[in-house]
Amino acid sequence: MIIIGVDYHPEFQQIALLDKDSGEFQEKRLSHAEEAEQFYRGLAVMSQKVRVGMEASGHARWFERLLAELQMELWVRDAADIQSKRGRKQKTDRQDAQHILNLMLKDDFPRIWVPSWENRDLRQLLWHRHRMVQARTRIMNQLQAVAINEGLRCKKRLWRGGGRQQLESFRLARWASRRRQDLLELLDRLTPTIAELSQAIEQEAENCPEARRLRTHPGVGALTALAFVLIIGNVERFQCGKQVASYLGLVPLEKSSGNRRRLGHITKQGSSMLRFLLVEAAQVTVRSLPEWRGQYFRLLMRRGRKTAKVAMARRLAICLYWMWREGRDYEWRSVRTQDSPDQAMVCTRTPSN
Repeated sequence: MIIIGVDYHPEFQQIALLDKDSGEFQEKRLSHAEEAEQFYRGLAVMSQKVRVGMEASGHARWFERLLAELQMELWVRDAADIQSKRGRKQKTDRQDAQHILNLMLKDDFPRIWVPSWENRDLRQLLWHRHRMVQARTRIMNQLQAVAINEGLRCKKRLWRGGGRQQLESFRLARWASRRRQDLLELLDRLTPTIAELSQAIEQEAENCPEARRLRTHPGVGALTALAFVLIIGNVERFQCGKQVASYLGLVPLEKSSGNRRRLGHITKQGSSMLRFLLVEAAQVTVRSLPEWRGQYFRLLMRRGRKTAKVAMARRLAICLYWMWREGRDYEWRSVRTQDSPDQAMVCTRTPSN
């Protein structure tokens, strides 16, 4: 059996290789992607089992596909966990690869959950729409600034027939007029693209049983439900709602010692897109449910609007987690759970059809 520790970089990878049968040890620096592909294909010809360990990286999809094609076992671990196991203060690429190899040899390399290829592809759909909406928002803000500079302030009415005509009728200088024209053309191209992506998300959410279940919660649409299912992946990975909130970065940063407890802002360690969607959905839920609205305004008066929004997003994430884990749809009457003994956080559910 061959065990390889990989210190992965976008341009190259440093490896530390050990053949457990012969005891041979090698260190190499492989350039991406031709040299690395040639090296691993050469190992596949040897008909030996190969296990590769590396840190979690967002730029290694081609490498993961290559190992899957060659039927090599890939172990992925969180980079912060690997760093916490390091005793020496020196850090080089060679030492990183050797460190990963030593952890694998000592069976001290717990693997993290890795989403499937289908999951990753659907995430690209969500991210693509999210970025397109952000680009459209920036364009609309620029056009609003053009209108305000010309004395027209009509907010959302600017995008209706009369507001659009007024915006186009302004007599501007040469380059200001060119800027307005280009922004309007970009806006006209982005709007149908976003509508097409939204329709695709609706179809994917309809084909996903978990997303259909989560959509029964007030305020949760196809986009939020599908994003929650894709980001969480496997609900059995979490033992309680607090772990889900921590995974999504919705818990406060804590630095406590002795009798002193210090809490900061939320960690923001999870998916930024899902956090954004949960905050948006929670505001719709607050408008829909009196109980949520009451808690929101109590938090708003005590802690401010931003903190209240984040608290409602955390509560919504916990609700969706329990709905998914217990396999039940939303019901209006509230009950208490172990994650929040003082306040009702999750609603009773009826068995899904």
